Amino acid sequence: MMAATIGRVLWVRALRAFADGYVSLLLPVYLLSLGLTVFEVGVIATATLLGSAALSLGVGLYAHRAGYRTLLLAATLLMAATGFAFAAVSDFWPLLIIAVVGTLNPSSGDVSVFLPLEQSLLAHVVEDKRRTAFFARYSLVGALVGALGALFAGAPDLAVKWLHVEPKSALQAMFVLYGLSGLACATIYRKLPASPAGEARVPAVPLGKSRRIVFTLAALFSLDAFGGGFVVQSMLALWLFERFELSTAVAGTIFFWSGVFSAFSYLVAVRIAKRIGLVNTMVFTHLPANLMLVAMPFVPQLGWVIVLLLARSALSQMDVPARGSYVMAVVTPAERPAAASITSVPRSLASAVSPLLAGAMLAVSSFGWPLLLAGLTKIVYDLSLLATFRAVRPPEEARAAHDRDDQVSAS
Repeated sequence: MMAATIGRVLWVRALRAFADGYVSLLLPVYLLSLGLTVFEVGVIATATLLGSAALSLGVGLYAHRAGYRTLLLAATLLMAATGFAFAAVSDFWPLLIIAVVGTLNPSSGDVSVFLPLEQSLLAHVVEDKRRTAFFARYSLVGALVGALGALFAGAPDLAVKWLHVEPKSALQAMFVLYGLSGLACATIYRKLPASPAGEARVPAVPLGKSRRIVFTLAALFSLDAFGGGFVVQSMLALWLFERFELSTAVAGTIFFWSGVFSAFSYLVAVRIAKRIGLVNTMVFTHLPANLMLVAMPFVPQLGWVIVLLLARSALSQMDVPARGSYVMAVVTPAERPAAASITSVPRSLASAVSPLLAGAMLAVSSFGWPLLLAGLTKIVYDLSLLATFRAVRPPEEARAAHDRDDQVSAS
C-alpha cells in the first residue's frame, strides 16, 4: 500500500513537472504573441501565484475534513480545466481570471495547491528517518522531468518550421496538452486509497501546539519567496528574451540543463543534511547561489550569464527537500497538512507580488533589476533563518547528535 501510494505521487509529480516545465517558458511567449505588454505578462504571472495561494489556504483550512484523494482529484480536474480554458481565450481579462482560479505555474519549482497535499501525504506514509530522502526523490523527479519539459518548450518553433503550423495554434496546442496532463493525473489519483496508512490513526487537525514555530517559518519562507518571485522561470526567461533576444528553443535548452543541475543537487542535499543538519543545509547552499544571482545583471556576455545560471542551479534548490522535511519534522503528525499549507500559502502570496514588480522593471529597463533585488532579499532570508532556527533541531537530528556524543564518551 505504501509503495503504491508513493509511486502514484511520483508519477503525478512527473506529469505536472513536465507540463509546468514548458508552460513556464511558453507563458510569456504566448501572452506577448496575443498582443499583451510586458507589464501585463507580469500581472498574469502574479495572478497565477495569488490563485495558488488561495487554493492552498483552502486546503490548509479544510484538509482535516476532506480526504487526500478527494482534494487531489479536485486539483487534477482544475488543472485540466485551466489548460483547456487558457487555449480557448485570448483577451487579457478572461486570461487574468483563469490565471487566478487555475493551476498554471510560472515558476520552475512547485508552487501549486498540489505541493502541500502531496508532501503531507508522503509524510503520512514514510518513516521519519527516511522522510528527507523521499522528499529529495520527490524533488528530483520534479526537477528532472521539469527539465525535459523546458526542452520541450521548443516544440512550437519546430511545428511552425516543419509542419507549417500557425505560431498561435502551436502555442495553444501546448496548453491543450497541459489540460490533458491534468486528466492523466486524475486517472492516476483515482486509485489512491480513501484513507492512507496512518491517516485514521493520526487524524489531521488545525494547528495547535506548533502554531508559533510554523508561523515563524511561514514568515521567513515568505521573505525568500518574495525574492524568488522576481526570478520565477517565466520572468527569468522574459529577461533573457529582452536582454539577449534568445529564441524559445535556446532558452528551453538553457533551462533544461538548469533543471538537470538542480535535480542532482537534491541527492547531494540529503548527504549534506545528514552531516550538518537541515537548517545548515538550507542556508549554506543557498547563500552562494544568491550571490551569483546578484552578479548576473552586471555580466554583459550571455556565455557567462549561462555559467552563473547553471552554477546557481546546482546550489539554489538544495534547500527544497530540506525545507519540506524540516517543516514535517518540527510539527506533530496530526498538524502536518495544516503546517504544509500554512508554510506554502504565505510563500505563494509573497511571491505573487514580485512578478508584477519585475514586469514593471523590465518594461523600463533590461538591466536585470529583478535579479539584483531577488538575490539581496534572499540573502537576508538566509541569514535570518540561520539566526532563528539553527538551534531548533528535528527529533531525529537531536537523537543522532546524542548517539554521536555517547559514542565519543564511550571511546
